[in-house]
Amino acid sequence: MKSWFVYLLKCSDNSLYCGVTKDIKSRLLKHNQGTASKYTRARLPVELAAVHENLSKSEAYKLEYWIKKMPADKKISTLENWKFS
Repeated sequence: MKSWFVYLLKCSDNSLYCGVTKDIKSRLLKHNQGTASKYTRARLPVELAAVHENLSKSEAYKLEYWIKKMPADKKISTLENWKFS
């Protein structure tokens, strides 16, 4: 069943954060409440920059790992190829 999302957030310091979730709305709310990640907690508010959806759990975590290894400029070019929300 493919119901996982990989998302990119744009933080207040213009950095990007990548994560995986099954519920994008709830996860974004938790990030902005400061309860989802130490990284984003220090860079509030965050906004959803892009989402890649309809992935299996395995696909989602592999994509997240790949993105987190990228330099920032490559993450930005990846954003351009994703569907924006």
